Amino acid sequence: MENIDVLNLPAAISRLEELARNLWWTWSPESRQLFRSVSVKLWRETDHNPVRMLREVGVARLDRISRDPGFLSRYEKVMRLFDDYQSCIVPPGKDPVEKSLTKIAYFSAEYGLHGSLPIYSGGLGILAGDICKTASDLCYDFTVFGFMYPKGYFVQEIASDGSQIANYSDLSIPDVAIERAFLPSGEPLMVSVALESPEDLLHMQVWLIRCGQVKIYLMDSNVDENQPWNRDITTRLYGGDKEYRLRQEIALGIGGVRAARALGLEPDVWHANEGHVAFMFLERLREAQAQAGSTAPPDIEAAKELIRKSSVFTTHTPVPAGHDEFSPDLIEKYFWHYRPQLGLERDQFFALGQAEGDTVDFNMTALSMNLAARVNAVSKKHLEVTAQMWPELVTDNGQQDASLHPATLTSVTNGVHVGTWLAQEMQALFTSEVGADWREHLADAKYWEKARNIPDDSLWIARNRLKTSMFSFIIGAARRKWLEDGYDPAQLVPSGMLLDPSILTIGFARRFATYKRGTLIFNDLNRLKKLLNDPLHPIQIIFSGKAHPADDGGKELIKDIWHYASDSAFGGRIAFIENYGMHVAKYLVNGVDVWMNNPKAPLEASGTSGMKAAINGVPNFSVLDGWWMEGFQQGTDSVVGNGWALDGATAGSQEEQDHADASRMYDILEKEIIPLYYDRGSDSIPHGWLQVAKESIATIVPQFSSERMVMEYMGKMYKSS
Repeated sequence: MENIDVLNLPAAISRLEELARNLWWTWSPESRQLFRSVSVKLWRETDHNPVRMLREVGVARLDRISRDPGFLSRYEKVMRLFDDYQSCIVPPGKDPVEKSLTKIAYFSAEYGLHGSLPIYSGGLGILAGDICKTASDLCYDFTVFGFMYPKGYFVQEIASDGSQIANYSDLSIPDVAIERAFLPSGEPLMVSVALESPEDLLHMQVWLIRCGQVKIYLMDSNVDENQPWNRDITTRLYGGDKEYRLRQEIALGIGGVRAARALGLEPDVWHANEGHVAFMFLERLREAQAQAGSTAPPDIEAAKELIRKSSVFTTHTPVPAGHDEFSPDLIEKYFWHYRPQLGLERDQFFALGQAEGDTVDFNMTALSMNLAARVNAVSKKHLEVTAQMWPELVTDNGQQDASLHPATLTSVTNGVHVGTWLAQEMQALFTSEVGADWREHLADAKYWEKARNIPDDSLWIARNRLKTSMFSFIIGAARRKWLEDGYDPAQLVPSGMLLDPSILTIGFARRFATYKRGTLIFNDLNRLKKLLNDPLHPIQIIFSGKAHPADDGGKELIKDIWHYASDSAFGGRIAFIENYGMHVAKYLVNGVDVWMNNPKAPLEASGTSGMKAAINGVPNFSVLDGWWMEGFQQGTDSVVGNGWALDGATAGSQEEQDHADASRMYDILEKEIIPLYYDRGSDSIPHGWLQVAKESIATIVPQFSSERMVMEYMGKMYKSS
């Protein structure tokens, strides 16, 4: 992989490089505007990546702006904001002492930080990225570990027949906000992990991403010291067979602990975000045994208790197949040296990765629950599901303190980083109509009652600007693809070229898996066609999302939608937008009129995309599952609702349940959503609709901001550890 190069910037604006290489700019509107003013054209062409933009912009342009008084004034203002932020000058209402009280090490297999860094696949990574940004905002002592994937996650292309094509390409290190990590001595940070034998050493270099005040250390096995078959362990996110996954998870969990130790870190809390990183607990157990054995015969129960007290585990998966399991043969192949160091018999060792009564595979969720005193689900409903899935391993009263085993299970419902996901138009509206200090009150429900007083005309103008921006993005992307790649003209219609900004627009964007039921709205084609083609009050639907390359069922759903979008009978009012990721997501969650979600309950652990839409004034229309069970507010004659909900059918076959849910969806669209959107006064503004939008903002921002979530982690999970 390439080394990063120092950007050759004029002295007067030399700190632009420092700013570009710290992801704080991704949630600083002043920084983004500053970078945009360097070159609007390159800002758009690089998908808002300032490092790449500064590398590509001409010397003449840089010289010109370095002598422009207006630019220099904005530059100096932004750098003052950046320095204040990095110095942890805490706004009123924030606790400035948390950073010194609790040191947290956070482990995750993926991080969604910005579209230029394709080291995430979906919601798990987006959540991890939002947690990192929020920990920085709150001045927490938060150090993060994961993988640097040279090929990242795939770039999605849709063929003319609707087939998903997964394209991988090497990440250009000089073009992104990343740098090599070094030890205090000045030596490059490297870690090693033994795999199949003492001679089979996996070496990993470590990269550093600066995310505000948080440092994210990412390991990378693509180094000359490794044998060829080990160099690709960190190449791709979630690739390969079971053995490849096991090797990856060994490198991630064990290597991450060793990276922390090499940096001299002694965290108070070790937080595992899902079971992919669970070998982190096992490595720390080995450390505890080795330390105890140096002075006295090691006591495995005392060592396990020590690890549990400082360990937190977040589970995200309500589907049994989503929990990683490995065969005894594979575990013995790679942990030949661990059982002797732990002083365990074979059955005792395997029991670490099993629930009581299990005798087969080694389960990473079970390992986490066995070695973490505190476990959390990611919504209240998910807590119920998790307790039913793992009754031998967790106690779900949330109050247990008499015993560290089984683990105490509670819930911390997901949230979203408002600074990242709130459109600049909405930020300006909040500043003018809610309060200039709204960023200091993100978790204050009383404060956000003021959102209900936003003038309808002001909100309607902001919403229309965002909708127009989304359509410009969609049409521009389709046009560029046609011009650059020889796109088949027949693909322009399903890509959204015939969408109409004046029509009620529904958005459905997420990972395509069968339980998420992406094609449910197509259950009754005749009824759907009537809604799409109504001469007075039509609707249109925008879909986007990737299916895992190995998920044939998810890929078939995408192909089905592409087929419908290409069919003239649907009037060009169905579209599928390629390559869903953070960049595309921002346009969609900001620009549609309604956010739709219809999973098979109770298989949605939480979800966060609907939260991002809601804070931007986009009401949700969702099955009551995950976070929406907590967020939905039913409208009545005297109380404005904040969206619409489906209970989700449970009786009969899956086909019968799908038919019942789809029928109810059509009813709500026909009788509630569509009439309300098109009910315009003499001023052509849908006042009733905007009341729902404002209620969505007022109720969702304080309850589902990541600030509330991370402060809840501190109070419920970290301080108690």
